[in-house]
Amino acid sequence: MTELFDYDAELSRYNVRLRAAADVRAGDRVLDIGCGTGQTTRDAARAAPSGSALGVDLSRPMVDRARRLSAQEGISNVNFELADAQVHPFAPKHFTVGLSRFGTMFFTDPVAAFTNIGRALRPGARLVQLVWQSAERQEWFTAIRHALAGSDRRSAPPGLGHAAFSLADRTVATGVLTAAGCAAVEIAEVREPGYYGPDAAGARAALSDLRMAEDLVADLDATERARARERLLAMLDAHDTGAGVWFDSRAWLVTANVRPR
Repeated sequence: MTELFDYDAELSRYNVRLRAAADVRAGDRVLDIGCGTGQTTRDAARAAPSGSALGVDLSRPMVDRARRLSAQEGISNVNFELADAQVHPFAPKHFTVGLSRFGTMFFTDPVAAFTNIGRALRPGARLVQLVWQSAERQEWFTAIRHALAGSDRRSAPPGLGHAAFSLADRTVATGVLTAAGCAAVEIAEVREPGYYGPDAAGARAALSDLRMAEDLVADLDATERARARERLLAMLDAHDTGAGVWFDSRAWLVTANVRPR
């Protein structure tokens, strides 16, 4: 079975904030964009017992796991599709709520993507999403990068992490959503720690599943790679709170409404 980084554990504090902001009601029809293994979709389905929730993601292993977990938990009003939300032909004006937990930063053409998502939402529907602030405001990004790259390799490889921070600029995010047909765009800061494992060894094992970590050591020889992993373990141990390894992070909670078309 494919090993997947546990984003649900990492983002557990953010999940609480997103759920409160989405405020899914009993009859809502929810579209979850970049749903991963479906925690946010299942939460939405439980909150909408007379409605439904659809989660879409590009990762087959994640969608497969989302389907298994939903079946195990006996949730009947939830579905998942392996699909690209940028271009997927959703039923028009079907959903009453759109939400995303860090799943909308990776669009190649964000205006076109949000326009397509907007067509799937009813006029006046709420769109609620979490996106990362800039890289330098993410302790998880800067600390891991520095530990693996070392003091003489502080610069990340070109493009590393760029997509994850594509909506970090509030003016850019507002402009994209406005151009895509959204109104009443509001952006608020959310600051929560992210969880990476029960201890340093567990966190290092979890990080091995992240592409970011692999990119940083890709061009190192065996000796340098071993030293990098030693530095990483020491850094993770320093972040062990006794209740797990946690890193500070900052995000934007972005809310908007879909204008009539």
